[in-house]
Amino acid sequence: MGNLIKVLTRDIDNNAGNFFLDFENAQPTEAERKIWEQVNQVLMEALAILDDLQSYKGAGEEIRQAIQNPNADRVQERAWGAVVPLVGKLKKFYEFSLKLEGSLHGLLKALTSAHCSPTQHLEQEQALARQFAEILHFTLRFDELKMTNPAIQNDFSYYRRTLNRMRINNVAAEEENEVNNELANRMSLFYANATPMLKTLSDATTKFVSDMKGCIKVLKDQPQSSVEGLLNALRYTTKHLNDETTSKQIKNMLQAN
Repeated sequence: MGNLIKVLTRDIDNNAGNFFLDFENAQPTEAERKIWEQVNQVLMEALAILDDLQSYKGAGEEIRQAIQNPNADRVQERAWGAVVPLVGKLKKFYEFSLKLEGSLHGLLKALTSAHCSPTQHLEQEQALARQFAEILHFTLRFDELKMTNPAIQNDFSYYRRTLNRMRINNVAAEEENEVNNELANRMSLFYANATPMLKTLSDATTKFVSDMKGCIKVLKDQPQSSVEGLLNALRYTTKHLNDETTSKQIKNMLQAN
C-alpha cells in the first residue's frame, strides 16, 4: 500500500496538502477522458466481480462427501460437478486482476507524468484521482471477502488434486482445457496470498517504478552527445532529485558525468 501512495504523493508533504479533492463531483476533462473511459470500463466490471465474490458459497459439503466416500462414483461426480463452475469463477477473478493491473499502470502513467508535480496532478486530474481511490477501495473489499471465505482455496485445491488424479489414471477431463496446468499454477500463487489483489497492485507499482529506472539506464548507455539534452530535461523536471527520500539509484543514474 505504501508503494502505491508514495508514487502519487511524493511532494504533498512539502506543499502542506493545500488542495481540495472533490471526489463527489469530479468529472473527466478532455485531457483525462481517454484514460478515464478505459479505467471506467474496468471499474464497472469490478462491481460485478464483488457481487460474484460476495455470493461465493463454495462446494464444502460436496467435497467432504467425496473425501469420505472415495469409491462412490456418484458422490465423486457430484463434487466435481459442483467445483468446476466455481473454478470458472475463480479464473474470472484472477483474469480481472490482470485487467486491474493494466488500468493501474495507465493511471500511474497519467498521474505521475513530468509536466507537473503530483500535487498538481491530483488538483487538475481529479477524475483520475477518484478512479485511483476507487481501485484501492475495490482492492481492499475484494481481499476482505477473500480472506473471510476459506472455501475459495479449498475448492481450488480439490480441483487441482482431482485433476492430477485424473491425469494419473488417464481419465480425460474437458475442464482442463479452460484451466490448464500453467494457468492453474498462476492462479494458485494468486489465491495463496492473504491479500491477492493488493499484492497484484503493489507488484504492478514496483514494476512501474522499475520501468522508469530502466528508461533512464537506456539513456545513460547511449552516447552522451545524443542524449544529454534528454537527461538534462529529466534532471530539470525531477523536482525532488536531491531530496533524501529519492532513491540512490535514481540519483546516480541522473548524475551529470
